Amino acid sequence: MKKNIKVIIPAYNEEDSITNVVNDIPSIVNEIIVVSNNSTDKTEENAAKAGATVLQEPRRGYGYACLKGMEHIYNQVNKPDIVVFLDGDYSDYPEQLTELIDPIIHEDMDFVIGARVKELREPGSMTPQQVFGNWLATFLMKLFFRAKFSDLGPFRAITYDKLLALEMEDKTYGWTVEMQLKAIKQKLKYKEIPVKYRNRIGVSKVSGTVKGTIMAGFKILGWIFKYSFK
Repeated sequence: MKKNIKVIIPAYNEEDSITNVVNDIPSIVNEIIVVSNNSTDKTEENAAKAGATVLQEPRRGYGYACLKGMEHIYNQVNKPDIVVFLDGDYSDYPEQLTELIDPIIHEDMDFVIGARVKELREPGSMTPQQVFGNWLATFLMKLFFRAKFSDLGPFRAITYDKLLALEMEDKTYGWTVEMQLKAIKQKLKYKEIPVKYRNRIGVSKVSGTVKGTIMAGFKILGWIFKYSFK
C-alpha cells in the first residue's frame, strides 16, 4: 500500500539552495512544505516555483517553523502516514529520503534519524563545535537513558501518529534533541541510518555564529538534564 508522505522544510533566507532541495526530493512524496521563517530574500518565491507549498512563520526559531508545518498538516483532511523533516540549505541529500523511510515501511520502525557519519561527510561540512556538541549530547543520552543515538541530525522521518504523541514544544534550537528524548521516553522503535552530508549553501544561522552555537548548546543540554531528572 502506498504511503502518504509529507516533508517539512524550515527555511530562513535559503534562496540559493531551496530549489535544489525541493527538486531532489523523490516523487513518492505527496507534499513538500517549505516554512519560511521570516525570510527576507527569494526563498518563498523560489520554493513555490519549484512546486512546494509555502507557509510563513514570522517568529524566528527552528522549532517555530517545524510546528507551523505540523499545524498545516493537522488541519488537512488526509493525514500523512510519515512525516520527514529536512533542512533547506542543501547539506543533506534529499534523494536519500527513500532510504530514511524504508525502515518505517519494512521494519515497522516508528522513527528514523539520518546519522551524519564521518566517512560520508564532506570535509568542512560540520564545524568542530557541531561535531563536539553531537558527541556530548549523544554521550549524555547514552549515559542517562541508554539511548543508541550517535547524531542529532535534522534529516529524520517519523510516523505521523507517533509525531503527534510526542507533543513537541521547543520553539528554537532544542527541537531535534527534544524529539529524540521524547522518543526514548515513549519507547518508540527507532533506528539510525548513515547518510551523506555536504557543505551547505550559504552561512549557517546556528553553527555559523558564536551566539547561535552557544544558544544551541544551552538548549540541547537543558533538554537532556531536564529529562534526566524526570
